[in-house]
Amino acid sequence: MTAAAPPPEALRAPLVVEFPFTRSLGPVQSAFLTGLRERTVLGVRTEAGGVLVPPVEYDPATAAELRELVEVAPTGTVTTWAWNPEPRRGQPLATPFAWVLVRLDGADTALLHALDAPGPEAVRTGLRVRIRWAAERSGAITDIACFEPYEDDESTPEREPAPHDGRFEDPVAGIVAPARLDYTYSPGRAQTRYLHGLAERRTVGERCPSCAQVYVPPRGACPTCGVATTDRVEVGPRGTVTTFCIVNIKAKNLDIEVPYVYAHIALDGAGLALHGRIAGTPYDQVRMGLRVEPVWSEDGRYPDHYRPTGEPDADYDTYKELL
Repeated sequence: MTAAAPPPEALRAPLVVEFPFTRSLGPVQSAFLTGLRERTVLGVRTEAGGVLVPPVEYDPATAAELRELVEVAPTGTVTTWAWNPEPRRGQPLATPFAWVLVRLDGADTALLHALDAPGPEAVRTGLRVRIRWAAERSGAITDIACFEPYEDDESTPEREPAPHDGRFEDPVAGIVAPARLDYTYSPGRAQTRYLHGLAERRTVGERCPSCAQVYVPPRGACPTCGVATTDRVEVGPRGTVTTFCIVNIKAKNLDIEVPYVYAHIALDGAGLALHGRIAGTPYDQVRMGLRVEPVWSEDGRYPDHYRPTGEPDADYDTYKELL
């Protein structure tokens, strides 16, 4: 009797998801960010008379549209805080700092930002702080470099919010906010086997022993029946396009000319469709039911794209349950 081969060690790899998020601004957000560029902090007054900073365009209590802008002070009070001993890439300060919620004088809500403090013992709820403006400002929340502690002059009366028309020269109309997530990904035993199979130019899924559904990529368990999927099943390599989209916007750092087609492909023998790019045919000739086969990457570790096989299109009834 031959002993079964031990399962492969689960893979681990660092992964970074990063993209620029671009959005346009309405009149309220535009005024707020343009105001920061001009060292002016604006809030918006609600129907009940409260002042929200940062401002929003609709009343959170009544959903009414809000347009009454007011200017609040660059000083305020810490309402709660958390110490950050190890700042990460892209955070406001390179040295340890506190994340704080600050209710600016004249506002009824708190603004999240960084507080420059020598240590956690220097931070407390109720601490009086003021804005430290960035030397160069462009109309972004980073125009506030951080907050810093300061001593109140008790002789100075509390500043009331003042009406503001929100008008500035060259208003900010849109922003680009970079988003980045760094983490270590471990696919688990089931997907580790799947990835090892791809390295051999084989696509291997797992079958549920209860409902017989074949999952590709495998998940280790059937989400419907809740049992382990231990039976390995090789599927494909050919498959059928079940649905698709035409991509007309070129992604940064992706060396693929637009337009191109991205599709759901049901590999022969699989119980659900996976994602793949379609090439080797004009984009306007891709269709539901098109039969395709993989074209492997130069290093042979995964299908770079799928191309038509030249077979007749699959009948709709053979893949309609996989849409």
